[in-house]
Amino acid sequence: MHDQVIDPAASGTDGTAACPACPEPHGPGELRVPLPSAADLTTLRDARAAIDGLDAALAVLLEHRAAVAAAVQRLKPVGGFAGRNPEREREIVAAMAARAPSLGPDRLARIMNAVIEAGLDAAAASDA
Repeated sequence: MHDQVIDPAASGTDGTAACPACPEPHGPGELRVPLPSAADLTTLRDARAAIDGLDAALAVLLEHRAAVAAAVQRLKPVGGFAGRNPEREREIVAAMAARAPSLGPDRLARIMNAVIEAGLDAAAASDA
């Protein structure tokens, strides 16, 4: 059972979405991610399997985010690290903190800084 649909995501070659956590195909631009309740995980094996599924989905999302961020960098007057917008980054963190209050803005700021820098590095490497 799927607890949440995340859209958009990577699509498969047949027009269906690649879903790292599920064997069945989904519509194009859609990633379905099982979100098991932590309270329902009673064995280490089940907990690790849940993390593996979440990590697989997270990897797909990070790859897609990096590609979209590269497009943003191409469209900005000044791209790359010099074109970073601290106000926009604070808005991103605030929106994420509203969805992930247990992580809070300070932790999410560190996470998103790493995500943003990795995306900029990847974009620079693909341009080289």
